[in-house]
Amino acid sequence: MFADSDAVKSVSVKVEDSVTLQTELQTKNLIMWTFGHPETLIAQILKEDGIFSTYDGPDGRFRDRLKLDHQTGSLTITNTRTTDSGFYQVTISGSTDTTYRFNVTVS
Repeated sequence: MFADSDAVKSVSVKVEDSVTLQTELQTKNLIMWTFGHPETLIAQILKEDGIFSTYDGPDGRFRDRLKLDHQTGSLTITNTRTTDSGFYQVTISGSTDTTYRFNVTVS
C-alpha cells in the first residue's frame, strides 16, 4: 500500500497475513518507523552508517515479525495479529522531511 504524504492511508489485513507499508524508493539517509500513541520506534535506517534495524516494541509484540526493505524503506509486518492494529508513521529525513501515515486494521 502506497501512502500520500498529506493523508492517512487506511490498510486492512486478515489475521496471520502479511502487510507491506510502502514508501517508494528512498535516497534519504534517515528513515524512522513508529507505532501507536505515544509513538514507539519500531524500525530505522541510517544509510550513511549502514544501520538497518527493527525493534520488538516495548511489549515485544513485533518480535521476529518486522522486515525492513533496505532500498525503499518499506516496512512489512508478517503473521499479523489484532494487536498490530493501529497508527504507523514513517518519517524520511534529508534536506526536507517527508512523513507518511498508515492506519492498519487487522481482523
